[in-house]
Amino acid sequence: MNRFDPDALRRRDWLTSAGALGLGSLGLLAGPGSAWAGRQAEEPLADSVRSVLSAAIASSAPPVPEFSDIEKRLAHLRWLGVMSERLKKRKPDFQTRIEFLQTVWYETRRAGLDTTLVLGLIQVESAFRKFAISRVGARGYMQIMPFWARLIGDGDASRLFNMQTNLRFGCVILRHYLDRERGNTYMALGRYNGSRGRPEYPNAVYAAARNWVHPDA
Repeated sequence: MNRFDPDALRRRDWLTSAGALGLGSLGLLAGPGSAWAGRQAEEPLADSVRSVLSAAIASSAPPVPEFSDIEKRLAHLRWLGVMSERLKKRKPDFQTRIEFLQTVWYETRRAGLDTTLVLGLIQVESAFRKFAISRVGARGYMQIMPFWARLIGDGDASRLFNMQTNLRFGCVILRHYLDRERGNTYMALGRYNGSRGRPEYPNAVYAAARNWVHPDA
């Protein structure tokens, strides 16, 4: 997986999306205690798409990292140590912090996403608050709308406050939007926030992701 380069990613997506749409100046609107999401559109899903998403959510594989060689394991441990320090003020409890980071790392790789970008998204969406609720009812770390529990889950929206469930839903949904937008991160992030085509949210995520850049990500 390519390392996160927010400037390169922004330039690419801007040229293919925002520039083509003639959007104006950029803004970073998310404060440290805000919760952004909740405007994801409840769109009809083809049966085949719903089946794929449901299967992705239903898998119960635990977030245990596996490595093909010792160097990759050491790189992961370096990343984990640095990220733990950066997250310390937001999550003071060491065990909670490590479990969260391990789960983010596992779920992003499982979904084929950039871990750094997803950490930026979580910072913008919930400021790393497990029980964050937006003004329109989106829940948890990745601010999942309850309708997703009905569309691709077991219908129990209360489970969206479970750490792994929330992160899995969020990663599967973002992967779905990336596929719909043919890999265009700018447009996929806008769709995730329900502001497709507007610059504020994608650029807030790009900016937040810089806090989580690491060579071993």
